[in-house]
Amino acid sequence: MENERENDRQNQRVEFETVKSEEIKFGRNSFVEIARKKAKTDEGENEFISISKGFFLPDGTKRFSRGKNVSIPNDEEVIVELAKKLKSI
Repeated sequence: MENERENDRQNQRVEFETVKSEEIKFGRNSFVEIARKKAKTDEGENEFISISKGFFLPDGTKRFSRGKNVSIPNDEEVIVELAKKLKSI
């Protein structure tokens, strides 16, 4: 029974929506994107902060590097603490 529920959860479709994003360019063709996103399922939605590293192709198209991203809970305390740590490091 529990395996069935787990399979249902794994097969559930997740739709992602970017609420807002900002980009920090560095180097010759690289960037870091900081975005507020929503993950939507039939059970509801979850808002989170995404930090992703990427690069620009010669034609200007953005590509994101695989495995070079992190998701942070949309929790004010976590965000404030992360900002403090980034400034102090």
